[in-house]
Amino acid sequence: QKPIIPVDLYRSIRESQLVGLSGYSKEGVPVFAFGVGQSTYDKASVHYYVQSHIQINEYRDRIILPMATKKFRRPITTCIKVLDMTGLKLSALSLLKILTAISAVDELNYPEKAETYYIVNAPYIFSACWKVVKPLLQERTRKKVHVLSGRGKDELLKIMDHLSIPHFCRREGSSKASLSSVDDCFSLDHPFHQELYHYIEQQALNQELIKQGSLHVDIPDQDPDDAMIVEVIQAEFHKLGEQNGSADGDHK
Repeated sequence: QKPIIPVDLYRSIRESQLVGLSGYSKEGVPVFAFGVGQSTYDKASVHYYVQSHIQINEYRDRIILPMATKKFRRPITTCIKVLDMTGLKLSALSLLKILTAISAVDELNYPEKAETYYIVNAPYIFSACWKVVKPLLQERTRKKVHVLSGRGKDELLKIMDHLSIPHFCRREGSSKASLSSVDDCFSLDHPFHQELYHYIEQQALNQELIKQGSLHVDIPDQDPDDAMIVEVIQAEFHKLGEQNGSADGDHK
């Protein structure tokens, strides 16, 4: 309920903490992409990065998962995470402090939310980094990690369509220069991040209005099915009224 402001600060966070929603699996499970190898976490304090991570988690649980459940007409309570290791260097081990903090947030507050972790574009030094990170993970988490060959495109296509595959799996490299803001799910200009930021702003506004003793509520558009149900009920009451009127007339 507290937006990260000004928006330029939030844009800097999005440029250095690469994460986004790339699409959905064939089963309707949200697919979240993470640019692990190119995330620098150097544009703001640790506090802001943890706050941003929590906001994305909350938005996933409050908005994304319920929407997927409604659309695919089955309970959807988990997500798939695709981790891009492009650009990973041994210096990334210096980020263990912040990554451990974020991992702790997930383990303690959002257990079992990740269905599977797919590692893609893993360079040769990944194995060295993995040896350090692996012991920090819970056993149940380690079992969910799958290291795919290369970009992992062929494996991912078995569970999701081409448009839901993260951009870094669909093309050689992950040069931002060749991506549009719609294609790059890490970008603040991507629809997911725009909707997320607007949602947080609205939550903050609602909190402020509650303090002031008033609250703005958006009335959703009426569902056509609901309108039809209302019409049927009204018609039945109308018939019932006519029948009662006729019965009263006969009685008289």
